[in-house]
This record gives sequence, C-alpha cells and structure tokens, in this order.
Amino acid sequence: MSGFSQSSVSSPNSRGTKRKWVPEEDVALVACMVHLHNVRTFNTDTGSKVSYLNELEKMLDKVLPHAMLKAKPNLESRIRTLKRDWTIVYDMRNGKKQ
Repeated sequence: MSGFSQSSVSSPNSRGTKRKWVPEEDVALVACMVHLHNVRTFNTDTGSKVSYLNELEKMLDKVLPHAMLKAKPNLESRIRTLKRDWTIVYDMRNGKKQ
C-alpha cells in the first residue's frame, strides 16, 4: 500500500471536508505540470482548462494511484492555492517591484 491517502479535515468555516495534501503529492503535481508545459501539449491560456486538468488527473493517477486525486475539485483547488502561495516568488524572480 502506498503512503498516500485521501486525507481530509473539517473546519467550522468549510462546507464539508478539505483535503490535506502531503508534500509528495505537491511534488508530483508540480512535476506533472512542468512536464505538460515543457511538451507544450496543453496550454491553459489558449486551450481547454478542463482538458489540462483531466490530463493532470491521468498522469497523477499513474504516479500516485492511491491518492484518488480528481481534476475537480482537488487539482483545480490545489493549483489555485499553489499559485496564490508562490506569487511572491514568481514576482521576485521576474523583477516585479513590490
């Protein structure tokens, strides 16, 4: 059995359960996103976001079969969170003044 699991926690402000991601899942997600970017198969700016998320779901299912990650809501939500959390690093790297 894999060390990955469908973890969730409830909070009083949430509408149900919120998935808790483990670091290995984040690493796999980012690696798959980088791969899709590098092969230029999918581009969310010009292509279908749904197709992109579905392809990520398939790739992650091969790498993390027991994680049970779904395009919606899991991947969509986590990508949004990572984008929000890493915006400052992106801005610093690209020379944007804050």
